Amino acid sequence: KELKSKKVKAELALLKNQINPHFFFNTLNNLYSLIKSDPDKAQEYVLKLSDMMRFTIYKGKEEMVTLDEEISYLRNFIELQTARYHKKIAIDFQESIETPGTKVPPLLFIILLENAFKHGVESLIDNAFINIELKECETGIVFSIMNNFDSEELSKTPGIGLENLKDRLQLLYPNAHNFTSKTDGNTYLATLELIKK
Repeated sequence: KELKSKKVKAELALLKNQINPHFFFNTLNNLYSLIKSDPDKAQEYVLKLSDMMRFTIYKGKEEMVTLDEEISYLRNFIELQTARYHKKIAIDFQESIETPGTKVPPLLFIILLENAFKHGVESLIDNAFINIELKECETGIVFSIMNNFDSEELSKTPGIGLENLKDRLQLLYPNAHNFTSKTDGNTYLATLELIKK
């Protein structure tokens, strides 16, 4: 049992450490160009990036964080990502949380959000959108994300991030989660439900 527990913890640590480093490099490059053109905005983004790195390095090691902390991380990610692209992106983030102190594993939702930017926003010249809903209900927590994409740019092979997410869910929520994803035309919808234990 102890060996199995250590194996699970090691796998979780590995999966957490695979958060996309390209995001940080791209954001730093964006900040570099902003320093001359808009120093005030650059300072604001440095603080957001600092908050995100602090969360990833310190909170990412913890087994659980509050929904409030996780939401703040997602919102910072959205703001820094949208600043990178020189095009209009329609983002709608709806929250329905009764207990902000509810605990969830850190960095669980970010993979789906990263994918929405990587496979959606990046592939589209205009009219890109991402609709996000995070709600707490009697049975647990539901996170859903919908985005459009260029169907000609769609990769047929699932990314490592999605596989990591599925692995983490199996380790953290065995028989207590539902994950579904579907494509309808040029729209992708992913829904993750964490069922209260």
